[in-house]
Amino acid sequence: MTDAPEILFDKRGRAGFVTLNRPKALNALTLGMVRALHPKLIEWADDPDVGHVVIAGAGEKAFCAGGDIRQLYDWGKAGDPMALTFYREEYRLNTFIKRYPKPYVALIDGIVMGGGVGVSVHGSRRVAGGRTMFAMPETGIGLFPDVGGTYLLPRLPGRTGTWLALTGARLGQADAVDTGVATHAVASDRFAALAEALCETSDLDSTLESFSQPAAGATVPGLREVIDRCFAANTVEEVLAALDAETGAHAEWAARQASVIRGKSPTSLKIALRQMREGAAADFEECMRIEFRIVDRVLRGHDFFEGVRAVIVDKDNAPAWRPGRLDEVSDADVDAFFAPLGPGELDLDDTGRV
Repeated sequence: MTDAPEILFDKRGRAGFVTLNRPKALNALTLGMVRALHPKLIEWADDPDVGHVVIAGAGEKAFCAGGDIRQLYDWGKAGDPMALTFYREEYRLNTFIKRYPKPYVALIDGIVMGGGVGVSVHGSRRVAGGRTMFAMPETGIGLFPDVGGTYLLPRLPGRTGTWLALTGARLGQADAVDTGVATHAVASDRFAALAEALCETSDLDSTLESFSQPAAGATVPGLREVIDRCFAANTVEEVLAALDAETGAHAEWAARQASVIRGKSPTSLKIALRQMREGAAADFEECMRIEFRIVDRVLRGHDFFEGVRAVIVDKDNAPAWRPGRLDEVSDADVDAFFAPLGPGELDLDDTGRV
C-alpha cells in the first residue's frame, strides 16, 4: 500500500484546488510539498480555465501547523544544506503567493502557524473557521516569525504584531478577523459547502459574503490600549519593564505576557523586535530577504536546535538558551543576523519560475 500524497491538486470547476494532505502531522509543510505547490501555482496562473485558487488542509485539526521542524532540525544537526534550501524555496513560494495574479482563497479552520501562515495569509482572501487558531510561536523554539511575518505583523493594528511576535499569543476566529489576519468568518460546519461553492462561482466576493457571519468573542479590541502602551518600547527590556509596571484592570494579563516572554530565546526576542521595526517600512520582497539573512545565521547557531530539542525532540520544555539573558545579547549581535549575505542573498527577481 502506497502512502497518500502529501499535497493534492485538483481542477474543480473554476478553481484550482489545493489540499495539504498530512493530517496526522497537522499538515506540516515539507520541502516536497513546497516543490509541488510552487510550479502548480505557476501553471494555474497561466491557465485560462482556472479563475482562482483555493487552498485547504485535510482533517479537522489544522490548516497547517508550520514547517516540518523535526526534518529541519535533523538536516541542520547533520550540517546538511537542505535546511537552508528549504527556507530559500519556501520564501520564494511565499513571495509568489503574495504576488499571485489571480484570487487566492485560503480556507483556514484549525491550527495555522509558521509555514501555514506563509501559504495562506499572503493570499487575497483568508477565511477563518470556528476552530481557527493563528499563532507565530517561533521565538519559543529559538527561531523568529518568518514566512513574511516581518511584513505582516507590523501592519496589524497598533502594536498587535509586536505582541504576537514576542509572545506567540494565539488568535481565534473573531480576533483573526478583527486584526485583519482573516478577511471572512465562516462557521466550521459550512466549510465543505463553501469549498464546493467556490469551485463553481465566478463571483468570489459575493459567494464569500453569502457564507460569512459576524464573528463574536474577539478579545484583542479590549486589550489594544495596553498592547499599544507596553509593546511600543524600543527594546525587549523596556517592553518587559512596561508590562511589569502595569497596574489596574490589565495587570494580571500583563504579568502573564511578561512571564511568557521571559521563557523565550533572548536572541530570538531581540531579532523579532528588530523585525517589527524594520519590516514596518520595508516592502514584501525586502522583508523576505531580511528573513533569509536571519535564517542563514540561525541555522549556524545554537538556540534553534536547543529549542527544537526541548519542545519537539525530548519534550522537556526546558531549553538552555545561549546566551541565557537579554542583557547578554548586544545590538551588534542582532546586527549580525540582519547583515547582507552578498552572493548568498535570496533571489526573488523571478518567482514565476522554479
